[in-house]
Amino acid sequence: LQNCHLADSWMSTLEGIVERFNPELMKREFRLWLTSMPTPKFPVSVLQAGIKMTNEPPKGLRANVMRSYLSFSDEFLSSCSQPDAYK
Repeated sequence: LQNCHLADSWMSTLEGIVERFNPELMKREFRLWLTSMPTPKFPVSVLQAGIKMTNEPPKGLRANVMRSYLSFSDEFLSSCSQPDAYK
């Protein structure tokens, strides 16, 4: 689930779902990925039950643009339907 911070009203429902997880009944491969900006509305129990990862953006505009550009594959860049307009 992406951008959980935008769904404040749904956070209590998410908390209930996560609390009902039973590791003995779940597939070993199951993973629940959540993304969120920092918010006081995010359930503490969900944070405590999981592994947290952070992704800090590089400092500066140039570093941000380079990071974005380098994440594009050659296939993605060549698939543009209007290549002349963007060169």
